Amino acid sequence: MLVDQLGRPLRDLRISVTDRCNLRCTYCMPASVFGPDYAFVPRSELLSFEEIERLTRLFLILGVRKLRLTGGEPTLRRDLSDLIARLARLEGVEDLAMTTNGLLLPRLARELKSAGLRRVTVSLDSLDPDVFGQMNGLGVHPQQVLDGIEAALQAGLGVKINTVVQRGVNDQGLRELWLALRAQAPVRFIEFMDVGNHNGWNMDSVVPSSEVLARLSEGSETSVFDSLSPDYRGEVAARHRDAQGHEVGLISSVTAPFCGDCSRARLSAVGALYTCLFASAGTDLRAPLRAGATDEQLMGLLTGVWSGRSDRYSEERGEQTRQSKVEMSYIGG
Repeated sequence: MLVDQLGRPLRDLRISVTDRCNLRCTYCMPASVFGPDYAFVPRSELLSFEEIERLTRLFLILGVRKLRLTGGEPTLRRDLSDLIARLARLEGVEDLAMTTNGLLLPRLARELKSAGLRRVTVSLDSLDPDVFGQMNGLGVHPQQVLDGIEAALQAGLGVKINTVVQRGVNDQGLRELWLALRAQAPVRFIEFMDVGNHNGWNMDSVVPSSEVLARLSEGSETSVFDSLSPDYRGEVAARHRDAQGHEVGLISSVTAPFCGDCSRARLSAVGALYTCLFASAGTDLRAPLRAGATDEQLMGLLTGVWSGRSDRYSEERGEQTRQSKVEMSYIGG
């Protein structure tokens, strides 16, 4: 089993298929930076589906079992169902999921499910139109995301909902959001993190997960949540269940880091391998791939990167928060 310097196995691969997005969320791609004149990656520089399939097959040989497609917004990649079908056929794949803003799911959900996609995680930060419009940067109404969630459920996809919590922005509507959505899908509340270089992160904007759970209990006669055991090593969400059996997840990257069990590698849309969400640089796989490297040479490169990995940014958060980091829109969340 391939492990890194801290004994963490390689089990999860996040594959970014595009750096483009149809929203401008303030904590990921703020419009002030990613404006109309922003130069996105030319299509020729993106990994082709054949290149993604080849690299993924090698990652699977080295121990990866779970694949997740990310972006940017992955549904913007043309013919995405073709890539999903390629990946779904690979030996060793135990799970194939996608993180999305949900806006294009009404059109694509059934096609993606038929191709082999199993689950989607949909981002929805508020049910208040004004708050959500402010956070997504383009004034998009939450109903458009809700329509995407419904389309995914109707297509037979597993669904989870991600909500990034920022104090003074959307923290007042957390209980209302959870009560409205808990019967449809588990909601996971994520502490606001210092990803990228442009989201204006500071500790005062973080709402600790313990406070989130307390807010979800306010005004309820059944306010006690039972903690659930992790489903697997490296599960990032601490899961809880209320008396009615509804599940909520808390992702506490800031106040309770989980670096010690991180088994995730990230492949950017241009073929750079990152071993941490907060990394400053990645390892170029596209150049050797296009220069004719053999599978053995590529596997040697992957093995060397992972076996030398010692990242634990969230456990060391402090002075490092000032370093330049890769943008989340390049490697997914």
